[in-house]
Amino acid sequence: MQFSLGIDAGGTYTDAILVRNSDSSIVSSSKALTTYPDLVVGIRNAINSLDQEHLHKVSLVSVSTTLATNTVLEGTGSPVALILVGEHPQKGDFPAKYTVLVEGGHSFNGEETQPLDVEKVRDFTAKVRTEVEAFAVSSFFSIRNPEHEIAIRAIVHELTGMPVVCGHEFSQELGVYERAVTAALNAQLLPISDHFLKSVMEEIRQRGINAKLLMLKCDGTVVGLKEALEKPVESIFSGPAASLVGASYLSGRDTCAVIDVGGTSTDVSAVYNGTPELTDAGATVGGWKTRVRATRMETSAMGGDSHVWTRSKKIFIGPRRVIPLCLAAASYPAFLEKLQKSVIPPRHMLDWNVQPTKFFMRSGFKACGLNESEAAVLDVLSDEPMSLDEIISLSKKYPSTIVLDSLIQKRLVQPVGFTPTDALHVLGDYTLWNAEASELGAEKLGRMNKMDKLEFSSRVKTMVAKNMAFNLMSFLLPGVDRSGIERIVDGQFPARFKADIPVVLLGGPVRALCKELGKVIDADIVVPDHAEVGNATGALFGKGIKRIEFIIRMISVADPDAGFYTFSPLGREEFRTYSEAVSFSKELGNRMVMQYMGDCGVSKENLEIEVIQRSYSPEDWKYDPLETKLIVVGVGYPKDLRKR
Repeated sequence: MQFSLGIDAGGTYTDAILVRNSDSSIVSSSKALTTYPDLVVGIRNAINSLDQEHLHKVSLVSVSTTLATNTVLEGTGSPVALILVGEHPQKGDFPAKYTVLVEGGHSFNGEETQPLDVEKVRDFTAKVRTEVEAFAVSSFFSIRNPEHEIAIRAIVHELTGMPVVCGHEFSQELGVYERAVTAALNAQLLPISDHFLKSVMEEIRQRGINAKLLMLKCDGTVVGLKEALEKPVESIFSGPAASLVGASYLSGRDTCAVIDVGGTSTDVSAVYNGTPELTDAGATVGGWKTRVRATRMETSAMGGDSHVWTRSKKIFIGPRRVIPLCLAAASYPAFLEKLQKSVIPPRHMLDWNVQPTKFFMRSGFKACGLNESEAAVLDVLSDEPMSLDEIISLSKKYPSTIVLDSLIQKRLVQPVGFTPTDALHVLGDYTLWNAEASELGAEKLGRMNKMDKLEFSSRVKTMVAKNMAFNLMSFLLPGVDRSGIERIVDGQFPARFKADIPVVLLGGPVRALCKELGKVIDADIVVPDHAEVGNATGALFGKGIKRIEFIIRMISVADPDAGFYTFSPLGREEFRTYSEAVSFSKELGNRMVMQYMGDCGVSKENLEIEVIQRSYSPEDWKYDPLETKLIVVGVGYPKDLRKR
């Protein structure tokens, strides 16, 4: 009997599940805290909490992670050089340390408009090779003819041996700026993703597990190790994609909306007929517009570990994530006494950092590039939580919120504070860690708002449920005025929303929020078994899907017998007849799909291939089609999980 292992390394928690292949039943699951800066430690802890008896029988491992997303958001990718070829409209900056524009490029039909300036490419490569870890190349109309990108890749490999990412490898869609950004971001992620995936592989190998390793992409599909290493940018937003796939599988609903309450954020998305809803445009992450297809979603920075703070007798949640008081008390024995002794600051000084329940500690990340004020604060902090009063006492100076914010933003300082998770501990809905610390925090914050600890915690719980409802309805009602949605959700009218599709909840604390959410919206709300590890389930049960796109275009409208061009991911080919061009496209598409699916562990028996063909010609056109878009689509499940 064989098993499969699903892993999701999220922003706060790392989840793992063990599935029996014969009937796809979950036999063991676990949660562990995500570890920074080394995510593999958290993965190891999650695997250690599974049923160890069956691990040596695992034949398939699939992973989803926030590593790519967080790296781009935090601007911590590897330094890269970007080589732009031909005309590039300057829409904005590029995510590269060095950028150069060289002559070259092609026309809409793949004809060379200018020869490639090889010497300039060589000079630039030699100049920056010691300053970067990877290169990206984007040539004008490379999707019609990638020969200049391929030539530059060969030159850079010859001179440096470094990885090179080409824009044509990601999309056959037009959009030269977005394609360049996608290539540069992918180059940034290559060294980091390479280290992560190889560390996971080593962790699996050391356990004696001989298994195929897959990774979930941001469109909810799985990808083989080879492609995951080559295109890590496609794992951006794989977490939300995992929640969709996992929610659909666990709930048995092919069509549903999904609310995933994580530690850092709440994500809302939807799956229709078993397929995640995707954005029409490419994913945008960290302000960068890409050509990466991703799930459409509504996200808010309010999760189980979002900071709850107060000012002017108002309660705020987020947007920053903190370590919950209950977890800090369980992890650091001296913390409970510090919390008891913490004083309530003067009301005029209150902000998100100045709170009676806010503490600070070193994160373990390496410090660099600090100014004098930042270095002074970091110097007095320890590896255990410290109150603001303790910091002031040791530094003889009051640290400004700006300095604390900067250190937190650089991930050098980890804050501790009251969270929705603490509120659920106070109410007895969720009691994983030290509830006494949560109660102390609720008492202090409640007193400042003329509430007792239960009233304060109930208010926080209601705010979280209303936020979930607002995100859900904003997602289901695109284009509708958000302020109006917010007012209805807030109960300002004698009416409430009704959702016509099931709403599936995922996340550790969602059972405690289900009833509260039902007070705000009318919906079939489902909390499936194993909802707390839904993303790990999604990482494992993603389909293998591959789309290969071809454009077949008549060479000359004036001379319909001149032949046809075929544009594919491999470049431009010329054919004498239309039927030859179509046959070539179908055969190449099938071959590329089969190779891709083999890397994903999908056998021929479990694979379905469809050819979609759309042709365009002027009215009353009497010849072969002027242009044809031909798409070869392969869909299948990894063979180990075919039975479900």
